[in-house]
Amino acid sequence: MQIRPEQLDTALARGMRSLYTIHGDEALLAQEAGDAIRAAARAAGFTERQVFTVSGAHFDWSGVLGAAQAMSLFADKQLIEIRIPGGKPGKDGSEALQRYCDEVCARLPDEVMTLVTLPKLDYQQSKAAWFAALDAAGVTLRVETLARHALPGWLAQRLARQNQRVVEGEEGQRTLAFFADRIEGNLLAAHQELQKLALLHPAGELRFEQVEAAVLNVARYDVGKLADAIWTGQTARALRMLDGLHAEGESVVMVHWTLAEDVRALARAHAAMEAGKPLPLALKDARVWGVKEKLFERVLPLLATHQVAHLLDAASIVDGITKGLKHPDWPHEPWPALKRWVLTMLQASSSQGRTRVRLALHA
Repeated sequence: MQIRPEQLDTALARGMRSLYTIHGDEALLAQEAGDAIRAAARAAGFTERQVFTVSGAHFDWSGVLGAAQAMSLFADKQLIEIRIPGGKPGKDGSEALQRYCDEVCARLPDEVMTLVTLPKLDYQQSKAAWFAALDAAGVTLRVETLARHALPGWLAQRLARQNQRVVEGEEGQRTLAFFADRIEGNLLAAHQELQKLALLHPAGELRFEQVEAAVLNVARYDVGKLADAIWTGQTARALRMLDGLHAEGESVVMVHWTLAEDVRALARAHAAMEAGKPLPLALKDARVWGVKEKLFERVLPLLATHQVAHLLDAASIVDGITKGLKHPDWPHEPWPALKRWVLTMLQASSSQGRTRVRLALHA
């Protein structure tokens, strides 16, 4: 059974299950969910705890099965934690986990409770037999990185937990937006900044100046989110993320490659549309799926043929600059050149001139 992290407290209050599986890439939410499960287990009498960390293909799974089935002389209930930091238990691990669900979780639900923690799983891992067995035998929580648009609401909820809130109206929204910009992609740091606000200021309202003075810029960005910001036309956010990636020491080659892959996919889809294919089929032919498909559905109708060609040419120029080649009409340093290219993409993905571009596409 799958539940969202915010549903965990209610689920635990209704009664304990014999198996909980936490997977995802948001460390703070995973840690908090694990702590809540451990606390509920202790309250329910699961006072003995054993932790197994699966490291490498030669991990001894028989020890896990044996520990779960060996009852303690001093405690009749135990919590077994199985941590798989690599996310891949291997062939032996897959068989062991399925056997564990059958022999331990199903037969000893009142004596043994199990907590399995995993990183973010890819599509194949999430469809594997071992994960299906875990999901069927207990409760599964998927903890994902919060999207930028969800951060203000999350921050407001966290402030409310410590009896604080931003002022009403436009100033409060501006305060939450400022806070979100500073901690995007780094909820562990956000948690620390919230605790700092609780120490610095009493319960009640927080004004913008108080939050601004207390909150550091601890945002962390990734290239995928930069691309999302570009194709949704978020100029200020995209430029802030680009500067952040530069400051964090991200490889300019990697940033260029990721964005160039998007431009090439756009070019393939645009060519398919010009050949008469409808937009969904053009995206399929260009091998564009998932979140990117939704973004490109918005962008493609805005792009004229000459704009696509210009983006491809710019990608080639910036590629050369990242490898030490100079161009007379472009900045000679990689990051300034990349920034100029990003601005070009943002201009192309802007909704301004939508009618003119659509006419160009159908001319």
